[in-house]
Amino acid sequence: MKIGAPRERHPGEKRVAMTPQSARELMKIGHECLIEAGAGEEAGFLDRDYEEAGVKIVPDLAALYGEADVVTRVRPPEEEEMKEHLRKGQILISFFWPAQHEHLMQIAAEKGATVLAMDMIPRISRAQKMDALSSMANIAGYRAVIEAAEHFGRFFTGQVTAAGKIPPARVLVIGAGVAGLAAIGTAVSLGAIVRAFDVRPEVAEQIESMGAEFLMLDFSDSNLSSEEGYAKPASPEFLEAEMKLFRQQAPEVDIVITTALIPGRPAPKLWTRDMVEAMKPGSVIVDLAAEQGGNCELTVPGELYETENRVKIIGYTDMPSRMATTASELYSTNIRHLIADLTPGKDGQIVVDMEDEVIRHATVVHEGEITFPPPPVKVSVAPKKPPAKPEKTPEEIAAEEQAALRRAGMRQVALLILGGIATYFIGLYAPPAFMQHFIVFVLAVFVGFQVIWNVNHALHTPLMAITNAISGIIVIGALLQIGAPQLIVAILAAVSVLIATINIVGGFWVTRRMLQMFKKS
Repeated sequence: MKIGAPRERHPGEKRVAMTPQSARELMKIGHECLIEAGAGEEAGFLDRDYEEAGVKIVPDLAALYGEADVVTRVRPPEEEEMKEHLRKGQILISFFWPAQHEHLMQIAAEKGATVLAMDMIPRISRAQKMDALSSMANIAGYRAVIEAAEHFGRFFTGQVTAAGKIPPARVLVIGAGVAGLAAIGTAVSLGAIVRAFDVRPEVAEQIESMGAEFLMLDFSDSNLSSEEGYAKPASPEFLEAEMKLFRQQAPEVDIVITTALIPGRPAPKLWTRDMVEAMKPGSVIVDLAAEQGGNCELTVPGELYETENRVKIIGYTDMPSRMATTASELYSTNIRHLIADLTPGKDGQIVVDMEDEVIRHATVVHEGEITFPPPPVKVSVAPKKPPAKPEKTPEEIAAEEQAALRRAGMRQVALLILGGIATYFIGLYAPPAFMQHFIVFVLAVFVGFQVIWNVNHALHTPLMAITNAISGIIVIGALLQIGAPQLIVAILAAVSVLIATINIVGGFWVTRRMLQMFKKS
């Protein structure tokens, strides 16, 4: 089938939905690729690069829609574009935001087309390769720190120089999704002191593992994780406690990066006017939710705004486009994986399988019928707590310990009886010289094993315990033979004691070194 990518017409959008590399991969699975002339120039991909990859260059939008069976875009198309060019049976793949574009879904349904929304790909393990939201959020989080660094005017890392001491920048990241974690990682790598807040307590370990401090909210019900893996809307009481925490942080931090956004809803207002006024002059706020209204009360979407107390508020809505080459490569790869899943056979035919959980969730219009909203997909990252076991009473614990001791004693007695019987029958038929050596061997095994094996495993690992037990057997046996009248036997016994002792001492020494690794300095 023919897959085409038009030039993006949204102001400031530099990304493109198809790169030369993604086109090569699509052609490998049997598709033809088309692209509108000049579509990739702002992302760094020239028409000649596409021609070298085997992509057909078409002159305009009408020609592309006329030839393509599948149209891939970054932004949702304009209403006029859909009315004029979309046709029955055609498939449109793009960020579509169906909850905000019901009129576009209606147009697609009237045209008899199929629309797959990249923003509706469910966040489950199997769909990670198609998760364009995460791909773009990762870029946005990284770019947010770069933009903040440009307008901050100071070092991120602290420095001590002959001219004086420079304190490190203090960064607060609100929201620890993909964008938040990318921002945390970038700010930490630049040397800043990073704090982060999220309403989902299960992300605390991720935040701390990246070198940031997790701000724990002192609230009785602070877990707002939803079954879809996003944050749920908070109660008024929770919001009040959250605002109190942010007001405490406002005078202390230099840079605030907000990423809080629930799909299909306006961005919650988390950083209010009084918090902005409490910040130090020269501070920076980067609002990654600006396109949906912004998390900061004073954000101007699409612009850089400076307040009277000289706090800069960055409300850019094109963060991924500011790294257009990388963003286009990642996004086109997400689309390529989606198309590969839509192409089950070797004949190159695309099939929209509504029984497939991922495809069904992403499909918002199918053959003239609106299929949004999809059935829910449960992908909660919160681990389920195992059922609590009833606590045992001291009497029950003591009874279990006594039963375990009795079982161990009975096993030992049974082994000794079996060993005695076996020794008796061996003694009936074995010569006296053999029995003398056999008794020495049995004693060595018994004493050596008991002496070494009963050492606490905190002092040597289980593997060391086994090897040391064998070495203990050798030491006991060799000590019993070291006074033998034959010179060669005495020499071999002495060598055995030396080597086995080295092995035991070395084992304990290695274990000691291992234990030192886990001690705090």
